[in-house]
Amino acid sequence: MINQDGGSQTLVDEIKASSGIDFNSCLHCKTCANGCPFIEGMDYAPNAVIRLIQFGMEEEALKCSTIWVCVGCNTCSSCCPMAIDIPAVMDGLRHKAIEQGVKIAEPDIMNFHTEVLNTVKKYGRTHKLEIMMRYKFKKMDLFSDMGVGLKMLKKRKLDLTPSKIQDKKAIEKIFRKK
Repeated sequence: MINQDGGSQTLVDEIKASSGIDFNSCLHCKTCANGCPFIEGMDYAPNAVIRLIQFGMEEEALKCSTIWVCVGCNTCSSCCPMAIDIPAVMDGLRHKAIEQGVKIAEPDIMNFHTEVLNTVKKYGRTHKLEIMMRYKFKKMDLFSDMGVGLKMLKKRKLDLTPSKIQDKKAIEKIFRKK
């Protein structure tokens, strides 16, 4: 990609432009990793992915599992002393990986993300139970983590019925192709 000066645009520039985030202010304090509920499933902590980008290690950043495991819950951002919107950075990296045809490090993750988007499109919000059930049916892996699902139901972290927004037209507008 060509930048405004006519030179080649780096991954840092591209992710800054696509996410609107200046992540060079990252202190690498690892607070993001301490707050992340999915850190155990990641190959790099969120700050380490930022470091990969800063060091120009584009291939490693785009091929890592972390960008796909991140669910955008904003726990990291709410903890970050520099208020870096890390999910926006991860989203920019996912788009770049897809654009470049990079092999996705987590093969089933695209199916999961598709299910999340389908519920947002359908209800205007995510419906975790439906997301999980559809994803599990596609994988034909119905019982491997049923204990977790039951715990979530018990703690009222899973709604049996979806909540819906009033303004369905607003959601349709978001999903409409330009």
